[in-house]
Amino acid sequence: MSPRRAADSNVSAAVLPGLLLLYAATSLLHFAHNARYLADYPNLPAWLSQADVYFSWCAVTSLGIAGFILYRRVHRGAGLLLLCVYALIGFDGLLHYGRAPMAAHTAMMNFTIWAEVLCAALLLFDLGVLAGAARAARGLILLRA
Repeated sequence: MSPRRAADSNVSAAVLPGLLLLYAATSLLHFAHNARYLADYPNLPAWLSQADVYFSWCAVTSLGIAGFILYRRVHRGAGLLLLCVYALIGFDGLLHYGRAPMAAHTAMMNFTIWAEVLCAALLLFDLGVLAGAARAARGLILLRA
């Protein structure tokens, strides 16, 4: 592995816990806003309750926690895969716009949706750097200087 790629990997590994916390916090903000203003979000199913929203956040976040534990203690590849799934779930907030256009949502609704998506994207990018470095370290991809 090239020295630059190793340095990128070290930085990515160092910021991973912070990015996970940032994404978890923005995800909680979005889910808590969903739960608090459930009736105000356009076209959400009537059967959805506040408890359902919080339970969903706990379930999603448990994937991130499990992925991080796997990554750090058991199997890096499996952990990275689960963390990627966790990060990709952060994009499902965009499904709100499939139910109603952006203009039908309040500024705070839009803020929480886009904050979660942005943090999910940052996390996913970091995981991509780590996955690329892991593959390079095993000689699975060719590197050019």
